[in-house]
Amino acid sequence: MPTAKKEATIDELRQRIAGAKHLVFTNYAGLTVAEITKLRGQLRKDGTTYAVVKNTLFARAAGVELAKQVEEFLAGPTGVLFVTEDPVAPAKALKTFSDETKQVEVKAALIDGKIVDAKAIAVLASLPPKAELQAKLLGLLTSPMRGFAGVVAANRSGFVRILNAREKQLAESAT
Repeated sequence: MPTAKKEATIDELRQRIAGAKHLVFTNYAGLTVAEITKLRGQLRKDGTTYAVVKNTLFARAAGVELAKQVEEFLAGPTGVLFVTEDPVAPAKALKTFSDETKQVEVKAALIDGKIVDAKAIAVLASLPPKAELQAKLLGLLTSPMRGFAGVVAANRSGFVRILNAREKQLAESAT
């Protein structure tokens, strides 16, 4: 029977899991407390939290269905990113931390209810920011409309030039 402290930890993990849209599982072996604190600080900027978890307690907190999905990743030292928003920003923060401080091994992630591997997280980290992607999409959507407006304006100005040329021609022939 779990102790009161373990029950409190399980309840806290349940709340974190319920509040997270995505989960990223890492191996924190080799990281010092100071390095983990630095990583947490970088992740916190985007609303992501990072917790070192006991695998058995996380499995209990996750529930049967989620626990079955992630049980193979709950081996060895496990740290979990609880991502509440877009998964790109935490992936970028992990990559930045790995490049600057120490390599963090990503075991896998649960993104939108699907398990993805570490390569998918690396791909997410290489994506441009969400605002930039939205701006590119908006540019792509408005480009045909701008082209159409240019063609319509060119036809009007061309027609006006033809009328002006014809007016000059008639004025010259009248004199």
